[in-house]
Amino acid sequence: MAAAQTTAAPTPQALAGVRVLELGSLIAGPYAAALLAQFGAEVIKVESPEGGDPLRQWRRLHDGTSLWWYSQSRNKKSVTLDLRQPEGAELARQLAASADIVIENFRPGTLEKWGLGWDALHALNPKLIMVRVSGYGQTGPYSQRPGFAAIAECMGGLRYTSGFPDRPPVRVGVSLGDTLASLYGTIGALMALHHRNNGGKGQFIDVALYESVFAIMESLVPEFSVQGFVRERSGASLPGIAPSNTYRCGDGLYVAIAGNGDAIFRRLMTAIGRTDLADDPALAGNAGRVAQVQRIDEAIGQWTGQHTLEQVLDVLEAAAVPAGRIYTAADIVADPHYQARGMIEPHTLPDGQPVSLPGVVPQLSATPGATRWIGPALGEHTDEVLGSLGLSAERIAELRQKGVA
Repeated sequence: MAAAQTTAAPTPQALAGVRVLELGSLIAGPYAAALLAQFGAEVIKVESPEGGDPLRQWRRLHDGTSLWWYSQSRNKKSVTLDLRQPEGAELARQLAASADIVIENFRPGTLEKWGLGWDALHALNPKLIMVRVSGYGQTGPYSQRPGFAAIAECMGGLRYTSGFPDRPPVRVGVSLGDTLASLYGTIGALMALHHRNNGGKGQFIDVALYESVFAIMESLVPEFSVQGFVRERSGASLPGIAPSNTYRCGDGLYVAIAGNGDAIFRRLMTAIGRTDLADDPALAGNAGRVAQVQRIDEAIGQWTGQHTLEQVLDVLEAAAVPAGRIYTAADIVADPHYQARGMIEPHTLPDGQPVSLPGVVPQLSATPGATRWIGPALGEHTDEVLGSLGLSAERIAELRQKGVA
């Protein structure tokens, strides 16, 4: 497969000079590595010679490769190694010896069987930082269970609180548990890197998918521990904060309105012609509005139902009330704000097909991230990376013939 079109990166890059060895697959580990790659880290992604990362075949394919792959694996170097074979594991150890960060998301104990666990790699490279992402963490009674984001979102409390009260719990339409774990893994790696660069030692970061979900559950545990309160599903509204909900417009489309600030609530009620509610002392504060949230939602819903979505948005924008449409993919790529912020990046697939990728987040003023190239072909950088270890072309060809590389 031909190499994809590259895009020149701005300089300087925040993580220039940082070498990352990625030993994971699918989402949680690789997405963490992707975030580092977007800001200039050299990410060497190790894939099995037999098909590579399964993400290459997930969801919608173009010319045999997942379109998701080109986004998540941007800026990475793909190297094929069979870690189950001693020669493959040894080459991975050599790569880890010069790495700043290793990222993996195998089930706990798997890398240890191949001689690639923390103790082995730390002894080889005392300054190494290792991000270990798993379903339940490296310790505890559940650590050996297989873990996916779908299960982590249940155990972390997110699924129980998602959906409408009279229906079964629902999932968010993306693998949120995986990406949350990736974010915590990235944060941990950067904190450990800062510590190491200020005279500290290398260390490993233990990231559990379920804990990454649990960590964002706001007041879930304090409310239960003090008052025995169990947060339940509440549909599109935000419990305890009013008004904040989704409302149907006259053209059948929906609008999200967040009128829960005291001054915002008054502006909202005035804009929809309900000055009686705007001036009601009982509704001046959030606690009073929560007690009468059904009354308020009915007033807002009655008003939105008489107007199109665009009319509703025009009125609320003029009144400085936070409101927005429910964006589809088509809405996103056509939106002028997304375009102005550089959040829709134009690129080209290996066969010449144009493709848009999400822009890099966050936006740094002096050292912004960039997409230097989109997801590579399987093993595209094997010769380059193994050659940097001193292996000859003949030796690399021999490893390929044996199925090691």
